[in-house]
Amino acid sequence: MRRRDFIKVVVGSVSAWPLAARAQQSGHMKHLAVLMNETADNPEGQSRFAAFLQGLQEAGWAVGRNLRIDIRWGAGDIDRLRRYAAELVSLAPDAILGQGSSTMRPLLQATRTVPIVFPVSSDPVGAGFVDSLARPGGNATGFMSFEYSLSGKWLELLMETAPTITRVAVLRDPNQGSGTSMYAIIQAMAPSLRVEVTPVNMRDAGEIERAIEVFTRVSNGGLIVTSGGSIDVHRDLIIALAARHKLPAVYGERNFVTAGGLISYGPDFVDQYRRAASYVDRILRGEKPADIPVQAPTKYELVINLKTAKALGLTIPPAVLARADAVID
Repeated sequence: MRRRDFIKVVVGSVSAWPLAARAQQSGHMKHLAVLMNETADNPEGQSRFAAFLQGLQEAGWAVGRNLRIDIRWGAGDIDRLRRYAAELVSLAPDAILGQGSSTMRPLLQATRTVPIVFPVSSDPVGAGFVDSLARPGGNATGFMSFEYSLSGKWLELLMETAPTITRVAVLRDPNQGSGTSMYAIIQAMAPSLRVEVTPVNMRDAGEIERAIEVFTRVSNGGLIVTSGGSIDVHRDLIIALAARHKLPAVYGERNFVTAGGLISYGPDFVDQYRRAASYVDRILRGEKPADIPVQAPTKYELVINLKTAKALGLTIPPAVLARADAVID
């Protein structure tokens, strides 16, 4: 069975698992709640969740035998995420998997006792999710997305790929402090690369379109798209705008490039979801999140879409191609 088909089978059937689990529930069954920020049909969200499920299976957990799962998909809607967070907490699960910052805030508003594991979070200490990386101290632990210094590498990579650029728009989620911090790193590096940077907030699709339209009235522009669950909701629109306005763009997540974006550099989030399963396993077996250190990414990947480069009239420098972990023709 192809990986894509496997993901559809695994994730497509998950909605039926809680019902099946209730029918077979025994005293040994644990209950896991999951809150994702994407839509239920988002391929990247499905791939990450499938990796998490595989990790649970490898740790000895089987849905319907010793584990029950309830999952909700927030689709980037803040009100919906708050509602789902409260709903999942009311089910009194043994643990919760919360996708990232956009899900962690409403989850921690709903409970300070139910253990929560986040597979990705750009700044869990700064956001108040944990007291420290080594000793989280509360009811949450998990995995960092990246250090903020990574955002400076996005600007370096963009300038290396398209050296004629003199202006860069930086798309960020204004509802997350990490977006401001990532922009600050890029802004600090810009003078040394002789480039002007402009922040673009991403509250909704209309704001994104208007801001990009204004930005592209002047030539020699490029685009950096920071990482975050809310940003992923607007993925197709952002890629379409970059193509329409001939903007070379660097993204923080691989799924933008597989969907038609130019270049991405960032952690392997699928790998982090697989690793998150080990934390959920430890908690379900009795460990406290307060005592489990937050971990940094162990795998970063550079992905390049040559078809998009050709459409933009760009030739990817050999030095950049040589560093690529994956190239899409």
